This record gives sequence, C-alpha cells and structure tokens, in this order.
Amino acid sequence: MNIRILLAIPLAMSLAACAGDTRPAGFSATLPPPPAAPMQQVAAVTYGNDGAIYQASQGYAPLYNGNRAARVGDLVTIVLIERTSTTKATSGKTQRDGNAGLDLPDFIPVDPGDLNASADASFTGAGNAAQTSSLRGDLTVTIAEVRPNGTALVRGEKVMNFSQGEEWVQLSGIIRLSDIDADNRIASIRVADAQIAYSGKGAVQRAGKPGWLSRFFSIVSPF
Repeated sequence: MNIRILLAIPLAMSLAACAGDTRPAGFSATLPPPPAAPMQQVAAVTYGNDGAIYQASQGYAPLYNGNRAARVGDLVTIVLIERTSTTKATSGKTQRDGNAGLDLPDFIPVDPGDLNASADASFTGAGNAAQTSSLRGDLTVTIAEVRPNGTALVRGEKVMNFSQGEEWVQLSGIIRLSDIDADNRIASIRVADAQIAYSGKGAVQRAGKPGWLSRFFSIVSPF
C-alpha cells in the first residue's frame, strides 16, 4: 500500500474526531417577532393602531395570563431531573446426550466395545448488563413555536467556557403551556420528544478518549 495512503488514514480519523467535538447548531435563542406596526404618540400616551394602551409587543400581558410564558420568545426554565437505570440479566443452559451400540453374533471376531458410540454436548452461558445515568440542573430556553393545541416547541443551550475547554448543555422538545408553573419552570420529564445533549471539547474531553493511533489499530485489528 502506498505510504501516502497509510498516512492519510490516521489523518482523516483525527479530523473526524475533531469534527465530533463541534457544538451542534440550531439551539440558539428564538427572539420574539417584531411589532406589527410602529407606535404612535398621542397626547403623551403610547397607543397602538388598535387604540389600546397596553400592547403585547411591548411586554405587557393580560391580567388573566399574568407573567406566565406563552408567546414566541418567552423564557421557560427547564428543571433537569433526568435519571435512568437499566439492568438486564440473561442465562442459558443446554445439554444433550446420546449413545448407540451394536450386538454381533459370537462367530464374528469383533470386540463389541469397538462398535459402541456415545456423544454428549452441553452449553452454559450467562450475561449481565447494568447502566445508570443522571443529570441535574436548570436550563433556561425560549419558546420557538406555539401550536394551536396548547403545546409549544422550546429550545436553548448553555455554553460554559473553562480554562481547559468548553462544555455545553443543549435541549429541545415540546411542552404543554399549562404545565408551566407560576415561576415559568417545568420539569424535564414533562418535555415530549426531548433531545438533551451534554458534551464539550478541550483538553479534559480529549483525555477521556483513546488517541487516533489506538482507534486506527482497533479498527484494522481482526481480534
């Protein structure tokens, strides 16, 4: 094989690994829509085109709604209380025995023991697997879309820059507006189609992964 090809394979694997550490896009905050029309100043009081003093586009909400998030661009705090625990155990055992024999007349000079055959086979196997993961914290996201059935699409991210790298938490999903409490908080277990990502990049992140040469030999090794 050409030496250039041998050198290109690890380089491509290294670039692919670096690409995997890139923060996924599409989780940026959604801004509220701009006002439909410019405001008019009449007698030192701000009125809208419909004549009302209080306009939703200026941050006001009806008394029956309060300050609860319900519009595009409003903030909702997702309380991350994710915890999963799985355990699986399997076992199996099989056994099979068999024998065969043949009796010959006495005048045939063959030892009957040479004509007997027996066989047995057995198998015993067991497997155990266990996994536990948990995620705790708060993440404030924005409402990206409000649906007619009372649900809303939310998404957002939190990016933390440290001296040894960068970490981020990203979330998107669908919530019911009625599940939002008076403090504009909702538990993550009430988020439908939730996509939660916690990852990062930097020296600490790279230390927990095998090097490109180890990954290369693990791919080409037949064992």
